[in-house]
Amino acid sequence: MGSRLRGKDEDVALRKRKKAYTQVMTANPSHPFHALHAHGFVRVAASTPHVRTADVAFNTQAVLAEAQRAYDAGVDLAVFPELCLSSYAIDDLHLQAAMIEAVEAAVAQVVEASAVLSPVLLVGAALASEGRLYNCALVIAKGRLLGVVPKSYLPNYREFYEKRWFASGKAIRGATIRVNGEEVPFGTDLVFASNQLPHFKVFVEICEDFWAATPPSSLGALAGATVLCNLSASNILIGKSDERHMLCRSQSARATAAYVYSAAGHGESTTDLAWDGQGIIYELGDLLAESERFSRDPELCVADVDCERIVLERLRVPTFADAAEVMGSPQRTFRTVAFDHAPQDGDLGLIRPVSRFPFVPTRADKLDADCYEAFNIQVDGLMRRLESTGSKSLVIGISGGLDSTHALIVAARACDRLGLPRSFIRGYTMPGFATSDGTKANAWKLMNAVGITAGEIDIRPTATTMLQDIGHAFADGQPVYDVTFENVQAGLRTDYLFRLANQNDGFVLGTGDLSELALGWCTYGVGDQMSHYAVNAGVPKTLIQYLIRWCATSGEFDAGIGEILLAILGTEISPELVPAGADGAIQSTEAKIGPYELNDFFLHHVMRFGQKPSKVAFLALHAWRDAQAGLWPAGFPDDRKHAYDLATIRDWLEKFLRRFFAFSQFKRSAIPNGPKVSAGGALSPRGDWRAPSDASAAVWLAELDANVPKG
Repeated sequence: MGSRLRGKDEDVALRKRKKAYTQVMTANPSHPFHALHAHGFVRVAASTPHVRTADVAFNTQAVLAEAQRAYDAGVDLAVFPELCLSSYAIDDLHLQAAMIEAVEAAVAQVVEASAVLSPVLLVGAALASEGRLYNCALVIAKGRLLGVVPKSYLPNYREFYEKRWFASGKAIRGATIRVNGEEVPFGTDLVFASNQLPHFKVFVEICEDFWAATPPSSLGALAGATVLCNLSASNILIGKSDERHMLCRSQSARATAAYVYSAAGHGESTTDLAWDGQGIIYELGDLLAESERFSRDPELCVADVDCERIVLERLRVPTFADAAEVMGSPQRTFRTVAFDHAPQDGDLGLIRPVSRFPFVPTRADKLDADCYEAFNIQVDGLMRRLESTGSKSLVIGISGGLDSTHALIVAARACDRLGLPRSFIRGYTMPGFATSDGTKANAWKLMNAVGITAGEIDIRPTATTMLQDIGHAFADGQPVYDVTFENVQAGLRTDYLFRLANQNDGFVLGTGDLSELALGWCTYGVGDQMSHYAVNAGVPKTLIQYLIRWCATSGEFDAGIGEILLAILGTEISPELVPAGADGAIQSTEAKIGPYELNDFFLHHVMRFGQKPSKVAFLALHAWRDAQAGLWPAGFPDDRKHAYDLATIRDWLEKFLRRFFAFSQFKRSAIPNGPKVSAGGALSPRGDWRAPSDASAAVWLAELDANVPKG
């Protein structure tokens, strides 16, 4: 939220992103894939020019200088502070005839100068109409004054006396105002919509408006605006920065929108107040950028907001449309002011944080909190299932890999909280033809350290018999390691577990995770796809690694268990169903289906937001192409900080789309119960993801092929 509530590294990264906005542009490939506008992004800025108190000529030039700087940065929309042409804190000088005339003349100057600039400019000025003076936001684009929005809520308490000078505009709708001889739309019912960018729709409010119990921007969002803007003066006090963050974050989340906030800065009168010039940009509750505060220099806080994501989210959440209906359907009653906007094309970079690991927070304190919640969601879910079944034991297969390890420690903590001995858990390691000594040893160490009832069943004799019975070439000594060879082993392990559960009046705890379900990387039916309760089904592979590390280092378990957990984390991810090759290389899951870090990235953006493949590729490229850029999750090993080029991303994304949409849904349609863990979503057919098992992936593959270059 506020800067004091974020980690230091994240503060530094935000400032660097804002300072270096002109440095993020790369080569300018001709393919439209590299243009941010092609993916529904709009570049916005919160500008804090250096002003002089009551010096309209100086302030006008300062605004135009920042408008030029915004143009140079490829900005589509620049938001300036409240009353920036005159400056805010001039008190009774607002009512001087000379000041009123100077401000209106300055408006004409800004409008004329905007003709050669591409950004839409939101400028603050006091304008007179029908015997009243209004505190206004002027919307200016390409030499046109598109409309004027008056402030609705005038603060008149403590240090504020706005009703002494201004009239409220909260009741003004359907009106016009004459500015420099031209009649333009005037009121709080205006949405400004680009003719060229269909999701770029702007609504404006002013300072106190979003401190009110019913901010005008709530109606603006319901009327269709995707970018909500606030021209603010807002003197600074201790703790007020955090308050602004809270309001911006809350409004952007509740209104399902982007929120751009610009406060007055250096140069405003300090007769009784002080100013910090805070610029903030939020989207759906996520902080995208923040300016430096208390700067003597002009500040331009820039970020790319995802208007397409906003529109898709509104489609997914029917309560948004319900709220519009309750509020009188403002999308039908508000006026839309259309404008032409020619955005700069080519590769302008992408100025917004794109998390490499969308299921894993980058901040250490947030990661700790998320791991605590995720672990306890799983524990609580399993506790309730144990209570409801009345089972006498819990049966689990322990391979020494990540998923079974995590399922075991969840089960151990569930037993602890239910007052059951850990011997209630019956864990079995079941070595097959490719089980390594290391994973088998880790499995035994973990079972013994946790204190469960442990056993071992060598499945090789039974697997050999089955392979002989079905006439498989491996039974005749041939090195045939096909899917049948693999699934005979996977199926036998599950078969043994279910029969052991029968024998011991228990139930089988599933270990498969969300990433495996997304890719169909599990054996259907009599295999690891099936269990009595799938405790990991809502946890992606990238998060499971952090959950295990958190359990190892947070004191959740003793140091001995922690050492074993850390050793398991260092093991290659492998199903260990195929013997190692002549070079000693073991079977690698990620070599077959792709890096889990990429697959989890794809999954999040497809499952949670319904993004097109081309957009997923665009985001993945900006997240992964430079290992030195951006933030990594706390404690991430340096030797595992990978980078991926577009060709690699495209190749694995194509494979993901085939597996996710066309191949694996039948496995998800029959998955057992298990708790949803992440806001990113889950794949239960009874919950987040409902899809036909016989769908085609053609639509997604065609979109990828049409819009993503192969190199």
